[in-house]
Amino acid sequence: MAWPLTPPLLLLGCILASTCSARDRTDLLNVCMDAKHHKAEPGPEDKLHDQCSPWRKNACCSVSTSQELHKDTSLLYNFNWDHCGPMKPACKRHFIQDTCLYECSPNLGPWIQQVDQSWRKERFLNVPLCREDCESWWEDCRTSYTCKSNWQKGWNWTSGSNKCPAGAVCRTFESYFPTPTALCEGLWSHSYKVSNYSKGSGRCIQMWFDPAQGNPNEEVARFYALAMTSNALPRGIGLLLLSLSLVLQLWLLS
Repeated sequence: MAWPLTPPLLLLGCILASTCSARDRTDLLNVCMDAKHHKAEPGPEDKLHDQCSPWRKNACCSVSTSQELHKDTSLLYNFNWDHCGPMKPACKRHFIQDTCLYECSPNLGPWIQQVDQSWRKERFLNVPLCREDCESWWEDCRTSYTCKSNWQKGWNWTSGSNKCPAGAVCRTFESYFPTPTALCEGLWSHSYKVSNYSKGSGRCIQMWFDPAQGNPNEEVARFYALAMTSNALPRGIGLLLLSLSLVLQLWLLS
């Protein structure tokens, strides 16, 4: 009988049930962050707007959130992409996809961290972003303009939206972010960590995907959740689970 590719992880999840609490297992998968505009739990949102549409079947964002984040200066955070003049459409597309991933994805549980900020209690940290996503983001934005290398802090908010701080000079993205890694890892205080893996590997998060092909980030979240749970177990049990994972995957390929 042919099995789909995911059973090794699902079977190991059943094995883990005897050694871990339900909280240990479920808090890493299919969850929403505790943040300003996130839903309490993921669920269907059939009318998600434009670049957020891949998450329609299971989303942490609402329809109104998906519509608002496509605006140049969104009421979600009053953040203006065009703080150094009009951003090129190809560049802005990446930022909208980045925001859709942040607001809508239920597959970031393994990287959620607690924070003490007025507008959120959780963030994600060091999400393994697929290499091609980072490279195309940088390539499409390198000739647009900005005035900062870390967009998460240090803005002038006196007008109600973000303005360049005193003394900051508008230069090309490439001036502030000389490499793709500098952009993807530095832009939002290490929300992302550029992966050596490529799309389709099951080991890196895709910023955007074709929903007709399913959500590839579900498999990625399961892989890292299992790895994190195994590392938290006594050494002998962790090694046993990893060995079983290899045996099951080899069996499925035979």
